[in-house]
Amino acid sequence: MATRLTADLPNVELLDSYGRLLDLVRTREAVTRPELSSRTGLGRTAITQRTTVLLDAGLLEEGELNASTGGRQARSLRFAKDAGRILCAELGATGFTAGITDLTGSVLASRHVECAIAQGPELVLDEVEKILDELLATEGCAPEDVWGVGVGVPGPVEFATGRPSEPPIMPGWNNFGVRERLGARFQAPVWVDNEVNLLCLGELRTPGASVGGELLYIKIGTGIGAGISSAGQLHRGAQGCAGDIGHAAVSDDSAVICRCGKTGCLEALAGGAALARDAEALAGGGHSEPLARILRENGSLTSIDVAAAAQAGDHQAVQLLTQAGKRIGAMLATLVNFYNPQVILLGGRVSDAGDLFLASIRETIYRRSLPLSTRELRIDRARLGDEGGLIGAAYMVLDELFAVHYFGDWLPAGSPAGMPHLTG
Repeated sequence: MATRLTADLPNVELLDSYGRLLDLVRTREAVTRPELSSRTGLGRTAITQRTTVLLDAGLLEEGELNASTGGRQARSLRFAKDAGRILCAELGATGFTAGITDLTGSVLASRHVECAIAQGPELVLDEVEKILDELLATEGCAPEDVWGVGVGVPGPVEFATGRPSEPPIMPGWNNFGVRERLGARFQAPVWVDNEVNLLCLGELRTPGASVGGELLYIKIGTGIGAGISSAGQLHRGAQGCAGDIGHAAVSDDSAVICRCGKTGCLEALAGGAALARDAEALAGGGHSEPLARILRENGSLTSIDVAAAAQAGDHQAVQLLTQAGKRIGAMLATLVNFYNPQVILLGGRVSDAGDLFLASIRETIYRRSLPLSTRELRIDRARLGDEGGLIGAAYMVLDELFAVHYFGDWLPAGSPAGMPHLTG
């Protein structure tokens, strides 16, 4: 447990310096005082003063002596990843995943629950709180261990307030105080964002294979959304709804009405729900025996059923996947020409529909984009799998907690636990 500091509240310059040092140690870019001095340009006295403050706050820990390179051995520093815990939840259309991470975003425990978002905020958040309570008990965590809560939802969010804003598939959630409810429940600051933004942030921050600073994360599930990073920072837009490409018009056909109430939307023609709808129409019309057989056995069809039928050689299923891939690829080609990303990562259940689907997306992007914009473009599957949203939610909370405008408010206490009011 971190100790309370007795020093006066640091100024903005000092807070920024503390945050920079923590980031360097947390990411292992610099783990000794000489390395910190070299990376920041601060002198030995300044480094000693700042690291002492962070050690006293319980945010850094002394490590082992490093091997000598001819001079005095330097003792390494470690980020105190176990000083607190972050609670996370990624809410989807048909279920949610809840989890606990340490202060480096590593998932310690998680659980997935089938739960329709359309049941409304009270019922869904009841279930989320129940699972988080059970995970806290399993991990032996006390209330004061909770430093923050991060939540992703499948719809637009006004990031400044943490409130969903007229989400098409979330009846009853518009302007609901998710932050206020969970903050009161867990007595910690809460941040809420669109789930695709968190998936993008998780990929962007996770060490390992570099994804570059200009990243598009495309989630293709029941709906379709994009997370955007620019120069290594998540781009949310003026109100927090950047990347909602599922409701961009891609057709003048008014026969299919999207869940948002408009027609011609990308997700209404190429998302997972659209694939299932069109597959059931083909099966019911006698145009695909493999799909008809699955429909008889299960009572409904999913995008994964379409992929299975396509892999078994069903021509109609192949056509459905190819057409959906072309529609999505055409939209992404527009984004590639406009934004010129380094990497496009494809996630969500429909992205697992097989190589045929991904090949259709890739071929369309390369065919319809400018040669210069695709010269070094990588198009890959997302790396983080089912825990990607939790990892992104943890990084969202950590980014905010260690930002200057919040860091100074809780640093004197040594911990943001018990401060739900931190977010305003």
